[in-house]
Order: sequence, then structure tokens, then C-alpha cells
Amino acid sequence: MITFMEAFLNELDHESIGTRKMLALVPADKADWKPHPKSMKLKDLATHVADIPGWIPMVITTSELDFSKTPYNPANCNGGEELVAYYNKNASEAKALLASSNDKILEEIWTMKNGEEIYMQLSKLDTLRHCFCQIVHHRAQLGVYLRLLDIPIPGVYGPSADEMPGG
Repeated sequence: MITFMEAFLNELDHESIGTRKMLALVPADKADWKPHPKSMKLKDLATHVADIPGWIPMVITTSELDFSKTPYNPANCNGGEELVAYYNKNASEAKALLASSNDKILEEIWTMKNGEEIYMQLSKLDTLRHCFCQIVHHRAQLGVYLRLLDIPIPGVYGPSADEMPGG
């Protein structure tokens, strides 16, 4: 039986394939585009997708993230090539920690908060699951953005409509 850490490592490898494909398509000249006034800008969403694997080491090595002490300062990635490079850096660091960590730490509690306001308080196991769900969720949002910009979408779990005959 494999460990949770090994399973997370396998999942990161698997999800990275589709995530890199999607990030590579982000056009630098559409950075400020958003489909709705309440939506994130394309650059912000794509950077967030590329950033999420960087949360895995934070969850493994800390007990909390307090935005009042550590404000979120996203990287400045301009277009697909920079986004993929940033994603690769974050995924590589995450893989190294997943490979060297023990499942025992997954029982510990991890908290995301802003001062006294708690946004999330879960076991590290559940928090890491949440990280993977966030990758998939925001990557899907990114796919919608790209579709609305008339950029053909790559398949993630199989061929996309753009990759099918007549697509």
C-alpha cells in the first residue's frame, strides 16, 4: 500500500500535465482581460493556478498562514512561458517535500486566517486535498477564460472538443 505522501506525489505529477498545457496558452497581451466585472483578471487567475503547488510545502512545513502577518504577494508572470516556469518551480519544491515527508504530519491541524478571522482549519491531510482541488477548480476556470478568448483548449483528462475530429 502506498502512503498518502506517495499518492499526493503521483497526483501532482498527473495534474501537472494538464496544468502546464493550460498555462502555456495564456497570452501576455490579454493579462487584464476578464469575462465579468466580478471575475479575476486573466493574469491574476493564471498566476494563482501556477502558485498553488507552492502552498503544498507551506502546509507541510508550517501550522498556519496568517495573512495579517504574511500578505499574499503573487509573482509577476507575463504569459505562458513565465507561468509554466513558475509552476514548474513550485511543483518541483512541492514534489521534493512530498517525497521526503512522513504521513504522520498529516494528522496535524493547519489553519488559514487573517488575524482573528479563521478562513479554514483542517488537518494537513484535508488541507493538501484542498490544494489539489484548488488546482483543478482554478485550472477549469482558466479553461473557460481561454475558451471565451477563442483559444483552443487542450485536453486534460482526455481529448478536448478542439482536439476531436471536426473540433
